[in-house]
This record gives sequence, C-alpha cells and structure tokens, in this order.
Amino acid sequence: MSVPEPSPDPTAGPEPAPASDAAPDAAPGPAAAVEPVPDAPRRLPRAVGVALSVAGLLAVTAASAAVTVAVGRPDHPGHAVAAAPSGAATGAASPSASPSLSPTPARTPSPAPSPTVAPRPASTLKGSVSGGKHSGDLRYFLLPVPDDADPYGSPDGAMMSMDDIQAGYGKDVDVAEILDSWDFKDAATRTYRTRDGKTEVRVDLKRFKRTDRAQGFADHSSYDREAFDVDGVPNAKGYLFKPEQQAYTGELIGIGVVGDVVYEVTVDVQGDPDKALLADAMKRARDRLANG
Repeated sequence: MSVPEPSPDPTAGPEPAPASDAAPDAAPGPAAAVEPVPDAPRRLPRAVGVALSVAGLLAVTAASAAVTVAVGRPDHPGHAVAAAPSGAATGAASPSASPSLSPTPARTPSPAPSPTVAPRPASTLKGSVSGGKHSGDLRYFLLPVPDDADPYGSPDGAMMSMDDIQAGYGKDVDVAEILDSWDFKDAATRTYRTRDGKTEVRVDLKRFKRTDRAQGFADHSSYDREAFDVDGVPNAKGYLFKPEQQAYTGELIGIGVVGDVVYEVTVDVQGDPDKALLADAMKRARDRLANG
C-alpha cells in the first residue's frame, strides 16, 4: 500500500472536493489544496496476516505469501516495491520492505478466536452521514454481519488504537506520525465468518478530518499485485492473491473511500478466490458508509 504523506491541514478556505477515482495502477496526486512536502518517499511494509482455523475452510494450514506496503508523499508518489516472500505459499500475507527499510519477519499466525454464536443483541451504536461527513461512533458504519455469519469478538466490532494499527507495520516506521499528517481521526474493525466455514471477511475503517485527506490516502494505497476494478463499486480497487495449492487460503483485498472514510475489505476463502465475493462485500460496505 503506497501512501504519500501530505502537508499540514490548511487553516483557511473551503474544503476541496474529493479527488476523482484513481486508476487501478496509478497513484494520482493530492487535492489542489494540499501543499507538497519536498521530502523523499517513505515506504511502509505492512503484514496483512489472517489466521483461519475453521473446520471446512482449511484442509491444510496456509503458508505465508508476500504483500508490499509503501508510503510516499504527494509530490513524490510512492511506487510498488518487489515483495520479499518469506514462505512457500499464500493466504495470510507477510511483509516486505523497500530498499530503505530492513525486511520485517512474517508474524506467526495465532489461532483465530471462536466467533460469537449466541444471538446478537440489538446494537446501541449511533451514527449519521451528511455530505460525506460521518458523525457518531465509527463502528456504526462497519459492514453489517450477514444473518448466516457470526462475528469474532464483540458483535459491534472494535475501535483500533494506534498500537493496533502500528502492529500491522514494520517497527522502523512511525505510523502514528504518517497518519497524523493525513489528519487521521480514528479507526474501527470487525471480522466475521460464514457459518458454513467457507468465507471469512474483515473490514477496516479509517476516518479522517477532511474528505480530500481520505481520498488522497485511498488514491495512493496499493499492494504488490496488479489492481483491478471492483464490479459495481465506483472509487474502489481490488487485489487478488491466489494460493499455490487449492488446499491453501486465497485472499482478496479491496480499498475504497466514501467521504471522509477509507474502507478496506479483506475476503479469505479456500482455493482461488472469486472476485464476485469481494464485489459483494464492497458494495455492502459502501452502502453502509453512504447511507448509514
């Protein structure tokens, strides 16, 4: 994921309109109101690990595959960096590094917690959206859990601390500083698994103080695979990670933006993933963010 660091938030003038949808393989520049910072690109390695210990989902524990995450700046868009695989095959992703950073070892997946199977109580979370601005509890805007699925942990999802976010990146990178430069506010996450044990879906939301900051963050986010358009989901791009063996876990990752919130959807299934699974989850995630 290549994400450039912008200049500080301007103090005067109306908020610029969100940037147009980014082409799948391109990293467009920032909104006009963002002042460039004349520093060299900075790149973030990020471990995108998923542990699936679900009966019927994994016949064989998947080995690690590589995903590249990088950070640059608006005036120097970051470029994808060749990933450094740390395992034999796929599914859960391990980090790689740019030439300026030491490689981060892949984290050993821990057993996934049991999903919540008791009847889910009605949520008391509240939120509203107007003009692309999301107010209230960010967890309110998480992708709803389908009736045929159960969430891990709290049915409401969880807010993410900066330590939670930092845990997905290399130790040599100050994620807090980078996100702060993008006027980051808060983040929330929720993971659920379908009851047939075939699919696991994770949604991460990042809310920013301004819509153009969110758009810029999303526009310059990418993985070390060729991006594709997500059917029926404007302003979004997807990435496909095939397993080397059909008994291993395949993964789809989608990144989109609605107003001041960037949403990232990860879908894990056994074998080669169907892009339609990501499209369905992204459509529902976008609808929740757009309409509340």
